[in-house]
Amino acid sequence: MDKWIELVKANMKGRKVTQERLAERLGMSQGGIGHWLSKRRQPKIEDMNRVLDEIGMGFLEVALVIREKPLVDDEGLPLTDEPSLIEKYNPYFRYPVSDWRDVGEVREDGQVLYAAERYELSDYQAQGAAFWLVVVGDAMIAPSGVSIGQDMLVLVDTAVEAVPGKLVIVQCPGNDEAIFRKLVEEGGQRFLVPLNPTYPKMLYSDECRIIGVVMQATAKF
Repeated sequence: MDKWIELVKANMKGRKVTQERLAERLGMSQGGIGHWLSKRRQPKIEDMNRVLDEIGMGFLEVALVIREKPLVDDEGLPLTDEPSLIEKYNPYFRYPVSDWRDVGEVREDGQVLYAAERYELSDYQAQGAAFWLVVVGDAMIAPSGVSIGQDMLVLVDTAVEAVPGKLVIVQCPGNDEAIFRKLVEEGGQRFLVPLNPTYPKMLYSDECRIIGVVMQATAKF
């Protein structure tokens, strides 16, 4: 809840949206908005998502995680390591899972296309439009350190600046599908480098287009 309030307040300030204007858009009183943002009242999940949509963050969705009250002994001490709260609110954001070929396409307004048939949750708050990709192949499996293998999910943020050292999703000339590489700078030139040393590195040219920066990686079991 605290993170949701922080997110809403920050974006209201950045977009110069007052509580009065937000309340008008939502068809409710300014006092009602104030109660939510001061934690005097708890909004429903649907209302939290309505607020995000009205401040221009409709690509996010908040999920509610409810944990059961832990067992306690005769002295009231917990018998397990579980949280002692009956209900604990954890903000998660829902992003679409895209296809490697789709992310290489761009609409006339410059926005990246991605499918929305499947969604996955993350605690990462994206700076811009974000989406998941399912890793294909072993080009990003490293012999040591950071290693991202086949079928893992990577979360891509299209608004994060791609600087050397970042893992990026790139569209290069002659390739129908985007690729996943590490952006590296050597001798004043930039390269797209796989974490797997058996794969060759590529020279990054002005004709290449970085779609987004990978911010998280996770595996499904």
